[in-house]
Amino acid sequence: RAGEDRERENKEFQTTVSDQRATQKLLKAALTVLKEFYGKKSSLVQRSQEPVGPPPPAGFETYEKNEASGDVMSLIEQIATDAKAMEEEAIRGEEDAQKAYEDFVKETNASIEAKSKEIVNKSEEKASKEGELVEASKEKEAALLELEQLANYKAELHQSCDFVLKNFDVRQTARDEEVAALHQALAILSGSKFD
Repeated sequence: RAGEDRERENKEFQTTVSDQRATQKLLKAALTVLKEFYGKKSSLVQRSQEPVGPPPPAGFETYEKNEASGDVMSLIEQIATDAKAMEEEAIRGEEDAQKAYEDFVKETNASIEAKSKEIVNKSEEKASKEGELVEASKEKEAALLELEQLANYKAELHQSCDFVLKNFDVRQTARDEEVAALHQALAILSGSKFD
């Protein structure tokens, strides 16, 4: 968008400068003609001769140079000076606009480069974080698997402990009876008699 605006401004500048230069050229030519005409007083002054041809009709005066011609020439010179000043102003404006455009382009390019670097850095950081996330997910799955295995082992231990607790009295009685039977067998073997 800035490039299009700059092109349009440059075209306007080119038109303005060419118009002002053409105006100056035309005014210079007009001044040259007027100076030649009004500058030759001696060659245009009529000498006291008899007019050629019939006398002028009534109401016509003899031709004389316009005394206000100096004012017209000054006005034309002023217009030419104004056109030159306008051309110089347009050139200064064009130089300023071109410099501002170049500065804008430099700033924009620097900003784009900085943003591109930032995008690369953010992409690298994102990739790193995604890698960390994958690693953390694997670790979580391994921890959950280990927790599940531990829970299963706990259930098995609990089952065997429950079995021991439930059958403790039965086993205690059976052991007591076994111990008593062993004492009796020992006594029989040592020669004791039981009635």
